[in-house]
Amino acid sequence: MTPTLALRVALTLLLALAAALLCVWLRTPVPWMIGPLLATGIASVAGAPTRSLAPLRNAGQWAIGTALGLYFTPQVTALVAGLWWAILLSIVWALGLGWAFGRWLQRAQGHRIGGTAQQQRATGFFAGAIGGASEMTVLAEREGARTDLVAASHSVRLVIVTVAVPFALTFGGFSGSDAIVPGPNSVDAAGLALLAAATIAGVLVLQRTGRANPWFMGALLVAMGLTMAGIELSAMPRWATNAAQLLIGVSLGVRFSAGFLHAAPQWVAAVAAGTVGMIVLCAGFAGLLAWATGLGWATLVLGTSPGGIGEMAITAKVLQLGVPMVTAFQVCRLVAVLLLVEPLYHWERRPR
Repeated sequence: MTPTLALRVALTLLLALAAALLCVWLRTPVPWMIGPLLATGIASVAGAPTRSLAPLRNAGQWAIGTALGLYFTPQVTALVAGLWWAILLSIVWALGLGWAFGRWLQRAQGHRIGGTAQQQRATGFFAGAIGGASEMTVLAEREGARTDLVAASHSVRLVIVTVAVPFALTFGGFSGSDAIVPGPNSVDAAGLALLAAATIAGVLVLQRTGRANPWFMGALLVAMGLTMAGIELSAMPRWATNAAQLLIGVSLGVRFSAGFLHAAPQWVAAVAAGTVGMIVLCAGFAGLLAWATGLGWATLVLGTSPGGIGEMAITAKVLQLGVPMVTAFQVCRLVAVLLLVEPLYHWERRPR
């Protein structure tokens, strides 16, 4: 790493830390993630040389995945397993909503996308899909879509959901309304070292097998397995989860650039408007699931919202809103989307 790159990374982290501390002082929701996200995003759009490194983002995903897995005690796991039908409904909802959003984008913005009708269809479809932003961009490239527009769509939607949903739930008075505490409740140095070794081994296994998001999913699955088996090695230190939120916030903020808003302003505006509409629709769907399951509405809002699994699970953890439920809903949705979106695309484009 060159001295110039190291300086850019260091200055970006200092900006993120200052923004996080300011948000803590202001008592904003999820301050350690939202503060860095907004600060680095605004600085990036303004032309500042912000920079994030993949190893730092990976470390943040590992810490969050491990911390979330510690909530899956045997009792909580049994409760989640009993709601398999609600999770299945949420998967169908996410696939249908993403398809509808993609068709709307294609019809409203197709003339601005350019290219053939097939390219327009592919761009709209993968830009609308909910979950797996990087994976959707790869699939879009494979199908000849405008990958810049697909990546922009997922970035804009993720930022809007990550900022809007926590603020709405906090100011609506839902914070802490459905609290579930993790299994281990104290930090043990030796146990934490064993937990870190085990979860990193899980990460390496997923990396070797080519699975998506290995730093998050590998740590989550191993920590879940240990906690479900009643093995409680250590809790995650608060400073580690705060630092992880900061690193994830930075990784989201630096996606934007000085020319981002000028490249395709109508596309960005359409995605933003559509994202707000999806948040409202998901809130309504969460209300129906809450009525059918007896779970808290705010928990199901996070579980079904069109945001990323890490960001929504972090919000659930900080606001104390049923972390295992949110994580289970989001993980199952992510797996289903990664497995089914491409076959769904090819099925849709078949000649009728």
